[in-house]
Amino acid sequence: MGPSHGRPASCSSAPAACWCGISSTKKERMQRKRIAEAAKGVGRPKVGGTFELVDQNGKPFTSEMMKGKHSLVYFGFTRCPDICPEELDKMATMFDIVQEKAPNALLPIFITCDPARDDPPALKEYLSEFHEKFIGLTGTYDQIKALCKKYRVYFSTPQNVKPGQDYLVDHSIYFYLMDPEGDFVEALGRQHSPQQAAAVILDHMKDWKH
Repeated sequence: MGPSHGRPASCSSAPAACWCGISSTKKERMQRKRIAEAAKGVGRPKVGGTFELVDQNGKPFTSEMMKGKHSLVYFGFTRCPDICPEELDKMATMFDIVQEKAPNALLPIFITCDPARDDPPALKEYLSEFHEKFIGLTGTYDQIKALCKKYRVYFSTPQNVKPGQDYLVDHSIYFYLMDPEGDFVEALGRQHSPQQAAAVILDHMKDWKH
């Protein structure tokens, strides 16, 4: 199952989980390959796509810069009170495990779904609390909205928000694993421990082009 089947979740509620295998047996390796190939199949909604955003240092970052490595993409916002920090802590652990086994093979990417408040300096300060290797991306509202649609990410901000008023953003909660060609591989849900999720990523890396 992919991200299109999960129900939307706010940062204060648990999302629906997506299934994926973590065994390294031949049978489940074949199943992982089928999942990846099915995601690219004719007639299936494509997850992911091209974009042009800016990173936490104010420098351009495009989808082309993801190619050549696997990428782990998470959508959230810096003022999320609980779920996003928990997921980014998990992402940091996942990244460190993968980095130890496969150095420089994974890009950890955080994309804001609250561009009105998450400018590059805000992203830089926020992400520095989790991992120095995290790449934070932001852009205009229209750019973020279009990218969320490409990734089949749900997000919603409250209507009639007054200037300076605080608010929460409802959004889907998944890690999107993309392959070195920029194609979607698998969506990892909250049911995975960091160790399990890292094992899934490493298994997909081993399977890549084999």
